[in-house]
Amino acid sequence: MSWLEQMILTLGGTNPILQGLIGGLFIAFLNGIGALLVVIWQKPSQQFLDSALGFAAGVMLAASFTSLILPGVEYGGIFPVLAGMVLGAVVLELGDRFIPHLHPGRGREGPESSRIRAVWLFILAITLHNMPEGLAVGVGFGSGNLSDAIPLMLAIGIQNIPEGLAVAVAALNAGMGTYFYAGFVGIRAGLVEIPLTLFGVWAVSVARPLLPYAMGFAAGAMLYVISDEIIPETHGTGHEKLATMGTMVGVIVMLYLDVTLG
Repeated sequence: MSWLEQMILTLGGTNPILQGLIGGLFIAFLNGIGALLVVIWQKPSQQFLDSALGFAAGVMLAASFTSLILPGVEYGGIFPVLAGMVLGAVVLELGDRFIPHLHPGRGREGPESSRIRAVWLFILAITLHNMPEGLAVGVGFGSGNLSDAIPLMLAIGIQNIPEGLAVAVAALNAGMGTYFYAGFVGIRAGLVEIPLTLFGVWAVSVARPLLPYAMGFAAGAMLYVISDEIIPETHGTGHEKLATMGTMVGVIVMLYLDVTLG
């Protein structure tokens, strides 16, 4: 048993809801650290941001398979996981199409949103992005298998640091106030991960047969975000090679965490 697993058992016992709360607070905390970095590191280069987001994509890509898809298949078979993946992608697509939101690089998306302030549109965009991450961590703890949940929590938390910084910088570039306010926007956008983590734990705890579907759903949603959001953002500024290298590093880090902590 790793020291981290022992610590979670000490703090949360064997209650998956408490364990999930610890996981949700952990990933939201690291997101907050990343967002507040904008106060100290006020103008990170676009090359760094693209590389960092590529790293986040790599972590999410590997985590989708090592901590969600493969354990889900082992638990409930391939078809529930595939059904969950399709549903996860469809839900994110519907959210992307019918919820008004703002991407700094691609502008406004969704239905007519002229009456909604830009800052709220931006927060909605990041919320859609962060939803699968919080849900994935919650499903991981809800499974009752800490050897899968802990590497997933660590990986999502680590990639939340550059994501939080990127969100804060994007908020600043979009004219959303001071450095402190931009950091606050990044923190606020990441807080959605906490209730979604708890929802993921609750869903698979009260309805255990949903576990492989939920694992597939979280994985499908994350894969959708990688392909529809992160890759276009990082490959639209001329730094595709750096973003790709970041993705490779992210995959390596997640695989290392999974093997050494799993």
